[in-house]
Amino acid sequence: MQLESILQSYARYAPVYDHTFGWLLSFRGRSMAAGFTNHSPGKILEVGVGTGIGLPYYRHEHQVHGIDISPHMLDRAKKRVHRKRLGNVTQLTIMDARKLQFADNTFDSVVAAYVMSVVPEPEKVIREIERVCKPGGDVIIVNHFAAEKGVRRGVEKWLAPMSNKLGWRPDMPVEDILAHTHLQEVGRHNLPPMGLFTLLHLRKAAA
Repeated sequence: MQLESILQSYARYAPVYDHTFGWLLSFRGRSMAAGFTNHSPGKILEVGVGTGIGLPYYRHEHQVHGIDISPHMLDRAKKRVHRKRLGNVTQLTIMDARKLQFADNTFDSVVAAYVMSVVPEPEKVIREIERVCKPGGDVIIVNHFAAEKGVRRGVEKWLAPMSNKLGWRPDMPVEDILAHTHLQEVGRHNLPPMGLFTLLHLRKAAA
């Protein structure tokens, strides 16, 4: 995936995202991701916050920081925060997830929903997520990962050459995440529609 292609794709998607992809993916995936961070108040980072469609799912006691590479998506997130009076959202910033501008061990939890197959160099993104997460903190990844076999695997291979036009990578294996981090896998959950998406619950080792 190339950054220029991603920015172009999300400039196109931004006006319709909430009523298409956002509506389809929001309730189960994003609400479940936020739910894993809601066990206690803390400082949360949402990587790839997009239009902010997942922000209302966080507890009001949290301090939520959101980043995104797309100014078009982030503009809509800021409007959502204002419209819904989400006072717990303390920062929305344009930022490259490969180079997070936060100190080590800053956040109690990090959420990246429907992001990892969109960003260039996801191995760098997961390492940055690990770096800014506090020891003992949770990392929640929601993403489409390639099937190991079957009809779906065939479709993913067929779509793969069109990744730049699609704006996401349909054939990304889960190993592209797990092989590049010391985060420990706590759980893995299949999500609708039809189990096409996976929630990975990871945790950083306690100090």
